[in-house]
Amino acid sequence: MTVRSTTRTPDLSSKDPDWWRQAVIYQVYPRSFADADGDGLGDLRGITQRLTHLAALGVDALWLSPFYPSELADGGYDVDDYRDVDPRLGTLDDFDAMAAEAHRLGLKVIVDLVPNHTSHRHAWFREALDSGPGSPARDRYVFRDGRGEHGELPPTDWQSVFGGSAWRRVPDGQWYLHLFAPQQPDLNWENEQVRADFRTTLKFWCDRGVDGFRVDVAHALVKDLTEPLRDLGAPELSSEAALDRFAPGTHPFYDRDDVHEVYRDWRKILDAYSPPRMAVAEAWVPGARRALYARPDELGQAFNFEYLQARWEAAELREVIAGSLEDARAAGASATWVLSNHDVVRHATRLVLPPDTDTDAWLLSGGHAPAVDERAGLRRARAATLLMLALPGSAYVYQGEELGLPEVADLPTEVLQDPIWEQTGHVRKGRDGCRVPLPWTTGGPSYGFGAGAAWLPQPPDFASYAVQAQDGVAGSTLELYRTALRLRRKLLDGESLTWADDVPAGVLRFDRSDSWRCVTNLSGTTVDLPAGEVLLSSAPLDDGRLGPDTTVWLGL
Repeated sequence: MTVRSTTRTPDLSSKDPDWWRQAVIYQVYPRSFADADGDGLGDLRGITQRLTHLAALGVDALWLSPFYPSELADGGYDVDDYRDVDPRLGTLDDFDAMAAEAHRLGLKVIVDLVPNHTSHRHAWFREALDSGPGSPARDRYVFRDGRGEHGELPPTDWQSVFGGSAWRRVPDGQWYLHLFAPQQPDLNWENEQVRADFRTTLKFWCDRGVDGFRVDVAHALVKDLTEPLRDLGAPELSSEAALDRFAPGTHPFYDRDDVHEVYRDWRKILDAYSPPRMAVAEAWVPGARRALYARPDELGQAFNFEYLQARWEAAELREVIAGSLEDARAAGASATWVLSNHDVVRHATRLVLPPDTDTDAWLLSGGHAPAVDERAGLRRARAATLLMLALPGSAYVYQGEELGLPEVADLPTEVLQDPIWEQTGHVRKGRDGCRVPLPWTTGGPSYGFGAGAAWLPQPPDFASYAVQAQDGVAGSTLELYRTALRLRRKLLDGESLTWADDVPAGVLRFDRSDSWRCVTNLSGTTVDLPAGEVLLSSAPLDDGRLGPDTTVWLGL
């Protein structure tokens, strides 16, 4: 395996094929970013109009969550057509205009790819239903006869991520597999037509100038479909959390060894372009297994969810950071860091919830049990951000975190869109609270998101978080991000760090090179700062000392 050099500073603004190794990539959830036509739903033209915000912020790329034609049974991750744009969001011409403007501003463009499943409205699935059992059309998906005297029972006990059985029966009596919502039938990756079609999709977007791909559920494509399909014996074994109960690579439908054949095939396509296109895997697997997806002859990078899930505790964070860097190094990749995304409670809220909080129960309480101190949450989020941005590797920023947005936990149940709410029988509220549309201005029916009301209601306090309220305001979260990203670009040097051990309890300190260091105080007391010039601090210093929940960057 060839390991690329990690000693030089990448030129993030050029055609450097390694631009992604230490890039800052901004996730756009298109339906919640900006609404240009006033229908309440964000769209591509809205994104284009707001790209100057990303350029001014200082990110290197934007990653677009799905914008394809979709019923929105799962927020766009139920795809009707992988090579088109949802008409509610625009057209392919609008996409081309957006990509051209992004590139003019020096921003790379990454698109979401959803290869594990299609929508039930996809032409292939409609053909499969019409063609009947045993047909070539059905072989593109995972159809099976049921068990029981009349086939009335699901083929296996496999469970959906969203709750309930992972099988749905069709009128002719057969069942199809859906690891997510019933509207998302799983593809059969043993079928060569499936593999060939995704090769075509990759080329389609690469030819349109896309710079990379985020691969959804990258660890679930290939299943063990050997007959008879095996039961797992307990519902919890259908979860990614149960992977340690199986020998590595042997779970029936998660993280199987043969999934890597797919990505080695894809890499040949991505490397045929100049510069080569990057890719990053969403793979909810342990670190050593995650590194396999990040190998140079596969996707090249994989999301690091251990960091997102770590408690705000110095020893745990240091262990996670050190392990993540080692896993990435072993793969010949760079590490990835993320604090929020479209699937989790925003970190400005999450980081101050007690560690044992059941977030499903907390969301059902409307965010009141326990109550959240938003000021304390924002202080901790700012410190966590500066820590993340100081680490070697790529940082993925979720839209709105640069504004310090908290989770909207008290959305009325009648406005919820996430299929988790219905599929779990109203036991889990779902992910809508982190998908509430962004506030751009301090007034208007949707705080500048669009001309009318937004598809999810925004709370009144969003006005104080708006871009307009923070732009140019010293000490605001928006200005903290802008300053941090500007400094980070100047300070990048190599992909390593050196830990300091002579630090007070609850403090993390590391040097990124011989020119700068990062210090984070996760303790409850104020501590002395080591020598160095203060370049940036997440909160005001206390008479030259570092207060709790504060990160500082020091020049050496």
